[in-house]
Amino acid sequence: MKVCVVGTGYVGLTTGVSLAFLGHEVTCVDLDQEKVDMLRGGRCPIYEPGMEELLVEAAQNLTFTTSYAEGVPGADVVFVAVQTPSAPDGSPDLRYLRSAAESVAQSLDHEFTVVVNKSTVPIGSGNWVDAILRDSFATRADRPENCEFSVASNPEFLREGNAIHDTLFPDRIVIGSDNPRALEVLNQLYRPLINQTFTPPSFQPRPDDTTAVPLVSTDLASAELIKYAANAFLALKISYVNEIGQLAGKVGADITEVARGIGLDQRIGSRFLEPGVGWGGSCFGKDTKALIATASEYKYDMPIVQAARDVNQRQREIAVERLQSELRILKGRKIGLLGVAFKPNTDDLRDSPALDIASLLVARGARVKLHDPIAGDRFRREYPDMAPHLSDTLDGVFDDCDAIVLVTKWAQYLELDWGKFVGLMRTPIVLDGRNVLDQERMERLGYKYIAMAG
Repeated sequence: MKVCVVGTGYVGLTTGVSLAFLGHEVTCVDLDQEKVDMLRGGRCPIYEPGMEELLVEAAQNLTFTTSYAEGVPGADVVFVAVQTPSAPDGSPDLRYLRSAAESVAQSLDHEFTVVVNKSTVPIGSGNWVDAILRDSFATRADRPENCEFSVASNPEFLREGNAIHDTLFPDRIVIGSDNPRALEVLNQLYRPLINQTFTPPSFQPRPDDTTAVPLVSTDLASAELIKYAANAFLALKISYVNEIGQLAGKVGADITEVARGIGLDQRIGSRFLEPGVGWGGSCFGKDTKALIATASEYKYDMPIVQAARDVNQRQREIAVERLQSELRILKGRKIGLLGVAFKPNTDDLRDSPALDIASLLVARGARVKLHDPIAGDRFRREYPDMAPHLSDTLDGVFDDCDAIVLVTKWAQYLELDWGKFVGLMRTPIVLDGRNVLDQERMERLGYKYIAMAG
């Protein structure tokens, strides 16, 4: 099929490159000329393992442009994957979505095009986008005859750092539309993924247990709610285990064993039951906030989802409280934070726990040093005021340090030669913000080990 993807951010780029790899003819549209030039040169503007390799393998089916007029005409499917940041009241800011829909409508000319909301949008946005498309299309003096279009929702369920795997070998594919023809077009578009008939890329082999992929074909509103409900539930699991972790510490229980014990219940599962400083990134915080905002429009409260947000924020404050309890005075102390990206295998800094922890420490007079193996350059660009706190070397973090906080579970930190650095510190204290380090080993090396949870 001929496909257009509007927006080359995390979701749009992954979608476009993956569909081109599967054999579809894909044009990615982005108004950022610098980003388009990078992609044309085979360079990826985001850090995502395997993306640049997939760009090479998909290159013959892939075009990048700043022009809607080059991407939209003749397209069977147009994915809109623009950003939808949170507005001050928690609702998504939809101005980029509106602008994209208006621009798409000005270039539609195919006998039938499915316009897909790929961005995470509020329930009801499909109807809203459909109205914008029709209003904008009606203003065209050159609008072609026999041109039809329909709106669909196709939410993404990507994990940053595993985006290619999650696109090519997904748990499920969700498509939603009130138009049966639109559902059929998307069914055909995703048929290679559903049946797993494609040859995987050389660097991403198909998992042994992957056969057919379930397809959830539903109405617009249900597809939109599935996305929010799924992310809210995962956020709940993380906040739940963190809350249990604080109780475990008070009663003398081992939260790692507690999480393992409840995770073996097949009704619960072990994934996302990992205690630590909490979740971050662009999805959980924004989507739970938007879900609460949507519910409020209907005069409905969501105390469980709000509690998940409250617990998550509290974890960041607890990390600082743990340090203060140990050091007594934070003013003038040097605290090192390992990791600024919100999770490993990405350079994404959105809602990163490290940023909140660093800000809280600086506000209390501590001297903060940060390190990240990948996200340093992006950190300097996006947080110039905090850039002086960034160290390019681990020596710069550990030297004369009063405490180290492991914030991001990068493999480089888990495999670190910790014994090499213990002698550099003023007081060798480690706060394990992810509960992943071996306490006995750390203590044997001379560190005082503090867990985030019991």
